[in-house]
Amino acid sequence: MSQFFHIHPDNPQLRLIKQAVQIIQSGGIVALPTDCCYALVCQLDNKDAVERMRRIRGVDDKHHLTLLCSDLSEISEYAKIDNRQFRLLKSGTPGPYTFILGASKEVPRRLSHPSRKTIGLRVPESVVVQALLQELGQPLIGTTLILPGNGLPLTEAEEIRDQLEKQVELVIDSGACSLEPTTVIDLTADEPMLIRQGRGDVRLFGL
Repeated sequence: MSQFFHIHPDNPQLRLIKQAVQIIQSGGIVALPTDCCYALVCQLDNKDAVERMRRIRGVDDKHHLTLLCSDLSEISEYAKIDNRQFRLLKSGTPGPYTFILGASKEVPRRLSHPSRKTIGLRVPESVVVQALLQELGQPLIGTTLILPGNGLPLTEAEEIRDQLEKQVELVIDSGACSLEPTTVIDLTADEPMLIRQGRGDVRLFGL
């Protein structure tokens, strides 16, 4: 049975944030609202949790998972970033964007794309997610909470608990959540490339 936390969206209760981090550090999967839609997240270095998360989503190892980072400096630890990419990242972080970048040696091989050695990274605006990242002290690995056969992400915490109570260790409810996922932009080529239009405004990147 999964646990269920009501966390204030603007003033997260530190006690609950600490409990959530303990669950993550113990190998748990958490369903949480971000600044876009709900996501599944787990600890970066926990292979079993990552594989369970993929099974819940019904995706294989070719599907990009995303590193949720606390800030730009943390992104630079996990991705190879040149000056041009840095300027683009700075204009869209924190925000509703996922950026595809070349993975650095810090990224476990199993989490980067098996043939292209790339990784998706983002800096969310969500106060709750930022509180978790600060308490954890490292990025979370995550994926949009879209279940197999569904075209849209789940948005209601109670519904998520009903459907996933035996597959995730924690569901966080911190109020209304968007249906829109992040906008995904590939920065590995000479010019930014739009992969998925979501909540973010692509004009920031000349698209």
